[in-house]
Amino acid sequence: MQLEGYLKRIGYSGDLKPDLATLNAVHRGHLLSISYENLDIHRDCPLTVDLQQIYDKIVNRRRGGWCFEMNGLLAWALREIGFDVTLLSSFVGRSEALEAGPGDHLILLVKLEKDYLADVGFGNGFLEPLPLEEGIIQRNFFTYGLRQRDGRWWFQNQAYGGPGFDFDLQPYQLEEFAEQSTRLQTSPESGFVKNTVCLRFIPEGLISLRGVVFRTITDQGPHDELIETETHYAGVLQEQFDLVIPNITPLWEKVQARHITWLREQQ
Repeated sequence: MQLEGYLKRIGYSGDLKPDLATLNAVHRGHLLSISYENLDIHRDCPLTVDLQQIYDKIVNRRRGGWCFEMNGLLAWALREIGFDVTLLSSFVGRSEALEAGPGDHLILLVKLEKDYLADVGFGNGFLEPLPLEEGIIQRNFFTYGLRQRDGRWWFQNQAYGGPGFDFDLQPYQLEEFAEQSTRLQTSPESGFVKNTVCLRFIPEGLISLRGVVFRTITDQGPHDELIETETHYAGVLQEQFDLVIPNITPLWEKVQARHITWLREQQ
């Protein structure tokens, strides 16, 4: 793996100093350049926690990824620059800490003059790292929250995003998330198996593609557009998410069939 290739992928050409300005710029560049996406799960292409394969997918083949891929890659790049990075386990959307161990979401702790929470693998979280401090955080028109309870941190996501997550500061290795990665891409109960999703930050806010619904979120609120043809679907993936999917017809047929089933269930 070469750091130069990753930095080119995210459009970063600034100083390589392990400071807050670099951390913010790399984190921001990653999210503005690389889409969060789970399309390979629906193309029967297994996802991995092997960092060499992740680098090849995201950097060389210009694809996106989910948390284990996106944050695994970011952690490697930040360490190459000289940052002190710890991989943390978190659990999404629960109200009580009922279990520990490797969770269903990988996040990063970056140590500078204070600790920062970094996360390019949530899709619709925060564009730049958050100081690990209790309180309400306003970024553009998005509002986030961090608090501590029962020895754990609890992150409240912005109103247009997914549920938040809870975590502690126990360090992990990327390989320890292999079992969760397998479960989340194979279990019929997994939301990643049930639905396709693409998410990406844009300078004006956020865009998402869930199934056949393309949504743009700005300070004016959300705007939805229904995707009705394979050509339109491929165009949105390429033009909005910088994703070119080979042999896209089987994927489109799955997405369209799920939408038709959903429509029937609403009747």
